[in-house]
Amino acid sequence: MWDECVRIIRDNITQQQFDTIFAYISAKSFQDGQLILNVPSKFVCEYVEEHYIDLMRKVITRVFGKDTKLGYSILVNQNKNISVEETSNPVSAMPARKCPDGFADVIPSADLDSRLFPRYTFDNFIEGDSNRLVRSVGLSIAKNPARTFNPLFIYGPSGCGKTHVLNAIGWAVKEQHPELRVLYLSAHLFTVQFMNAKCDNTINEFISFYQTIDVLLLDDIHELAGKKATQNTFFHIFNHLHLNNKQIILTADRPPIEIEGLEDRLLTRFKWGLQAEIEKPNKALCRAIVNDIVKKKSLPIPANVCNYIADKVNGSVRDIEGVINSLMAYSVINRCDVSMKLADQVLPKFVHIEQPSLTIADVKKRICRQFSITEAELTSQSRRQPLAQTRHIAIYLASKLTGMSNSQIGENMGGRSHATVNHSISYIRNLCETDASFTNQLEEIEEKVLHNM
Repeated sequence: MWDECVRIIRDNITQQQFDTIFAYISAKSFQDGQLILNVPSKFVCEYVEEHYIDLMRKVITRVFGKDTKLGYSILVNQNKNISVEETSNPVSAMPARKCPDGFADVIPSADLDSRLFPRYTFDNFIEGDSNRLVRSVGLSIAKNPARTFNPLFIYGPSGCGKTHVLNAIGWAVKEQHPELRVLYLSAHLFTVQFMNAKCDNTINEFISFYQTIDVLLLDDIHELAGKKATQNTFFHIFNHLHLNNKQIILTADRPPIEIEGLEDRLLTRFKWGLQAEIEKPNKALCRAIVNDIVKKKSLPIPANVCNYIADKVNGSVRDIEGVINSLMAYSVINRCDVSMKLADQVLPKFVHIEQPSLTIADVKKRICRQFSITEAELTSQSRRQPLAQTRHIAIYLASKLTGMSNSQIGENMGGRSHATVNHSISYIRNLCETDASFTNQLEEIEEKVLHNM
């Protein structure tokens, strides 16, 4: 009987979700109306209860019966194979979300859970060349739903802000038209809900519920590819909403014409309104996003590090947020300030960093510009300060950034010996270990040399 549950669960979630959670769950016993499941940890138990309770409730009720009680045998000591049991409520009494359970009863718009993410609004959506069209269209739709562009099909790569703008439109509609029923969800969740309705023989109620929605915001529509039954149901919902002047906004990672596995009649309808592309943020927009996050959260991240993050993260807002959070976590754990040195340690763990190909000529030219000296002065034999220290910095950065040997560097720095180059490198390293102010200055100089600023 549990194998039958597993089969239904697998059909309603992604393979990755199944492999991460349910692949490690097995049935221990079923006696006196109580199903006990073996779970590998307390975390898995809590995760199932938090994220899959609706699905579990429906599947267990169907296979084991309405009054089945669910319990867990949690492995607390793997070495000694010690488990403890926890009992839940009868599955029929498990809490369910407001929407779309109870399809037959139309929930007033004020009570409808729109599933919008609170932090995704137009107030914190940073405008740039890559998203200006989508933002402008979104604001127009929020003012007059179903009167301008319907449907609106937004497409672009992952991490470019599609989910943000979709939720922002939802919040703007609710603010300007509180009487409208707004609903945001992913295509994957729509599929799960459809399968649950199919299990419960409540497809008609499922469709009826969605036909009451005034503004439907469906994320990642490409995930319906290959799911013919789900597509057929969505087709009927789409037609009803569109014919009744209800707003439909969809997102995908590619334009409709490039989505394989979707029925032609759906693709045709996706093209009825406006197709708007949202591109990955360029460097300028990335910098604005980084600075906005740092400012709003009052994070102690220096400007040079902010610029470094914006330049190195490959145009993904999610990656930017992840890197900033990780930098702050490393800073707290290691009890150190956020610096270029820390950024160099953290960023490669999250994004691929391609170091620019610099020559010794590049380094000399940029150091001379930074310190307002000539190349002849830099490579001269003069030992007066601060010229000598500037030369030490140039040699150190040439060694770090060009990959040239000390002999080659010495040859290009006025015919200096291998030992002299070694001395300059050691001098700068020792100075960094004893002088925090100099370290910060050196990091700023290095960034400017790297980025030709």
